[in-house]
Amino acid sequence: MEEANDTTEINFILLGLVFFSFIFIIFIMTITENTVMILLILRDSRLHTPMYFLLSHLSFMDILHISNIVPKMVTDFLSGSRSISFAGCGIQIFLSLTLLGGECLLLAAMSYDRYVAICHPLHYPILMNDYVRVLMAGGSWFVGTVNSIVHTAYALHFPFCGSRAIDHFFCEIPAMLKLSCVDTTLYERGVYVSGLIFLLIPVSVIFASYVQILLTVLQMKSSEARKKSFSTCSFHMIVVTMYYGPFIFTYMRPKSYHTPGQDKYLAIFYTILTPTLNPIIYSFRNKDVLEAMKNMLKSDFLHQK
Repeated sequence: MEEANDTTEINFILLGLVFFSFIFIIFIMTITENTVMILLILRDSRLHTPMYFLLSHLSFMDILHISNIVPKMVTDFLSGSRSISFAGCGIQIFLSLTLLGGECLLLAAMSYDRYVAICHPLHYPILMNDYVRVLMAGGSWFVGTVNSIVHTAYALHFPFCGSRAIDHFFCEIPAMLKLSCVDTTLYERGVYVSGLIFLLIPVSVIFASYVQILLTVLQMKSSEARKKSFSTCSFHMIVVTMYYGPFIFTYMRPKSYHTPGQDKYLAIFYTILTPTLNPIIYSFRNKDVLEAMKNMLKSDFLHQK
């Protein structure tokens, strides 16, 4: 077996993606949409509710997550270099795991918020008070960060032998484990346990919440209200499936089942496409958000005059 080099002195090679222009356009859209969403929530008092408070954190996570990945891709494309330092790879892994884990928990918290709002509207001010919403958002950041510190430190201590080419567009643990020249079975079990906490449990909470929401909606007398609720739930579930599905498929399979290049195409869904769709599905289809946007544009126009 080839002797492993000092991992702190090595560079990795990111093989990347071929459709750069599409990714760059998506990046600009994501930054713009989520920034506008945060500004609307901050400026309009009607959006100072638990739901939009959680949405503002979701938008901030999406901005940070896509900014952790795409600018490096842009730099590589323009410079022709695809290398990334060991430290740079570690930073990408840490930020990615923090934001992915935090968003998994935050999406579950948002589904609970919708469940309380629709199924128990009279108890909503109590069950979703300021303390609860801050605890939900802060807890998502904190637990995601702790999990990321553990996995980043553990994954980067493995020796890497032979090829340094990561068949991915950013440093992600499943792709990097393929380069390690030691047995990573024990660590993979740890990843599986984290998957249960950050993927399967939140998904179960989300599905249970929406089942209860749909059952409540079916009892509504207004056909228009039922139609609107069904439409909203359907779009939400599409985004949840696009996010959690590839995520679960990537992180909860043994290393031996990962085929070259497969993970990077799956990762597009939960790292690039979903952050673009989140503001559209969760916010811009909402009449309160559209009204807030009109007011902001009108206010800016009058201010300029």
